[in-house]
Amino acid sequence: MPATWDGTSTEHCDAVVVGSGFGGSVAAYRLAQAGQRVVILERGRAYPPGSFPRTPAEYSRALWDPSQGLLGLFQLWSFRGLEGVVSSGLGGGSLIYANVLLRKDEKWFVLDDPPDGGPREWPVSRADLDPHYDEVERMMGTQPFPIGAPGYEASGKSTAMREAAARRGLDWQLPPLAVTFGVGDKPPEPGLPIPDPPYGNLHGLPRVTCRLTGECDVGCNLGSKNTLDHTYLSAAAYHGADIRTYREVRSFEPTDEGWAVHYVTHRPEDEGQVIDTGSLPLQTITCRRLILGAGTFGSTYLLLRNRAALPRLSRTLGRRFCGNGDLLGFVFDAKDDDGLPRRLGSTTAPVITTAIRVPDELDGASGRGYYVEDAGYPGFVDWLLEASDLSGATRRAKAGAAALLAAKLLGRPQSEISAQISALLGPGSRSSAAMPLLGMGRDVPDGVMRLRGRWLDVDWTTRTSRAYFDRVRDTMNDLAREIGGTFEPNPLSWLDRVVTVHPLGGAPMGRSAADGVVDTYGEVFGNPGLFVVDGAVMPGPVGANPSLTIAAFADRAAQAILDGRTAPLRRRQAAPPAAGQAAVASARAGIAGAAGLAFAVHMKGFLAFDVEDPRAGVRQGRQDDARISARLQMRLDDVERFIGDPVHAGRVRGSVDCDALGGRLPVEGEVNLQAAAVEALPLRDEYRLFLEDGVGHPLTLVGTKPLRRDVQFGLSPETNELTFRILAGHVPAAAQEERARTVASGAMSMDLLDIARQFGSYRIGGADPARMVLAAARFGAFFAGGLVRAYRPAPPGDTKPTDVTGATS
Repeated sequence: MPATWDGTSTEHCDAVVVGSGFGGSVAAYRLAQAGQRVVILERGRAYPPGSFPRTPAEYSRALWDPSQGLLGLFQLWSFRGLEGVVSSGLGGGSLIYANVLLRKDEKWFVLDDPPDGGPREWPVSRADLDPHYDEVERMMGTQPFPIGAPGYEASGKSTAMREAAARRGLDWQLPPLAVTFGVGDKPPEPGLPIPDPPYGNLHGLPRVTCRLTGECDVGCNLGSKNTLDHTYLSAAAYHGADIRTYREVRSFEPTDEGWAVHYVTHRPEDEGQVIDTGSLPLQTITCRRLILGAGTFGSTYLLLRNRAALPRLSRTLGRRFCGNGDLLGFVFDAKDDDGLPRRLGSTTAPVITTAIRVPDELDGASGRGYYVEDAGYPGFVDWLLEASDLSGATRRAKAGAAALLAAKLLGRPQSEISAQISALLGPGSRSSAAMPLLGMGRDVPDGVMRLRGRWLDVDWTTRTSRAYFDRVRDTMNDLAREIGGTFEPNPLSWLDRVVTVHPLGGAPMGRSAADGVVDTYGEVFGNPGLFVVDGAVMPGPVGANPSLTIAAFADRAAQAILDGRTAPLRRRQAAPPAAGQAAVASARAGIAGAAGLAFAVHMKGFLAFDVEDPRAGVRQGRQDDARISARLQMRLDDVERFIGDPVHAGRVRGSVDCDALGGRLPVEGEVNLQAAAVEALPLRDEYRLFLEDGVGHPLTLVGTKPLRRDVQFGLSPETNELTFRILAGHVPAAAQEERARTVASGAMSMDLLDIARQFGSYRIGGADPARMVLAAARFGAFFAGGLVRAYRPAPPGDTKPTDVTGATS
């Protein structure tokens, strides 16, 4: 339903859930099951069985970048130190994950490097999550891989991993998989029809048991995977949840009754076309509770982008990021005890079938614990592996050509060439004896997520986790040798980079806002009714595959909402009305034909959110490296009128650059130069600038630049400093500032180069040259008079400088 920006939409619901992955789907189902009106906003499309890409042409469009006409399944991120792969589609990460639903190890619920230097437990424990683990496993229909069952014997990698683990004395298991191998009391068998559950199937298409295609990570076209669209989302729809695909949330803010959510709708007919997504019309829906389940990257990015609308948000936002210790390696040229190629069958099984657990120092061992799991891939990758063996292919091609040439030269009637073609193709031993290995575990969660303009940036490196990654590689190398093959690390590791499919952190849970963004039920501290329920809330690595832990956390959060254990919703103080065109127009008043003056100002400094005192904002901003700068063009439309006006008002246009607010933002407003005309008060420049953050929340920057003397040196270093507060909403008058919320505060100043540029930028214009000369002289006298008054020597006995408020310090 289209709606205006100010939230006048009549559409309202109990809960809006953003994203349909393991957090969002679970929360949506639980709330809908309890009778609440739930709307799910998913940016991607639905993928019923048979719709996942397979051809090269389909894969070229299977990526997510709507501005380039790409509305596909995979979104790839590249940051310093790592690459990330996430999903875009109804069912979120369940569409492309490897089905493993392991519980987080009971002893691994500890924080890394807590402030007091010793081990400290997570805000939630294994006991807190165990009943929710049980519920998620039931809903997802987990089954272990039926190793050795009729029809499931083709996978040699499961047996190879079991034997290798036994030789190395490691713990091996068949983990629970969200895959259907058998139906009811029947023994496992590939290709059996899967009956619909009582809540139905929202796709309405048939599904069959696993047929061992190795395609779990690129989307299961058979419906064998018990993905979230087949389970939680179908159940949510059965209970009345309104599921909307192609909806991408842009912004949100608190309202009197809860939250207003603004989103755009991507059109399937625009696929393949370059689109200005910034011009897509916004739609609005309001809700009592807003639940973010857009994934670690998505939810943290939304919180960062909407930071100005969220009061008292924890300073831990963006902290404790990690990739869950993900590390990819490969086994090549595996051989059996007789020295023959060992058929591992990486394309003839689910992607992951087994898991080997290496203990942690928390278990009494040494170092950080981790898992190593077998991995698989679709059959077409085998062709790529064989093609990569250039020397073998060349050798076979030469032999085949020589045989055919000899037959021609000798005149042999050899019309049947099947054997030669078979020899040309080769035995396929390189691909059949290959297997990826996937490691994950307790890396160091010291990454920081922040905005760089409109982009998400992650500062994370493998260096602080080097000892962990070295141990994982050593174990993979040992396993490869036990399997009879050679180990090759991911080539990216040579560049100290890893690929993660399990990004975690960014909005970590804590016991208070001092150590976390959300509480143990996912509710954002200081913002009742706003929840995060995905991987962003993890305060560190899960260690095992994190999907089950994320889902269990979301189930616990939904139960707390239904039980009334979350913070009570309360009415919020309304923001001041927007300045509107009238307020901006008042700063643009001028007289036609008058002599005008323009000059440029460039300032830079620091700011901090939710800090009232600008001085404290600067100190905190330096610690957070939260920078802000302004490039402003001052204009006095009528110099004569400006000088005669007691408030000396001029208008301002330009931009403010602040990554934390969304990048480069246009501003306009007014400035009062040498505003205090009364002799007893200090002179100062006063700024009132109207702007919007990167997602459109209205803001007002109000600041003061003092012109004050320093009793020792005549000029104060603060003379050049604009101390400011950024207020929520457009606040057109000082009288309304008291009821406006302070979003951030800080200070900006000019260095010597900036000051020189300002003096070089003065331009005067007007229709009458004589009037221009006179105006320039009068403004020069006005400016010089102000400086003389501000910086004349202190009178005898005056030993205290005057501060920016006019009081003595």
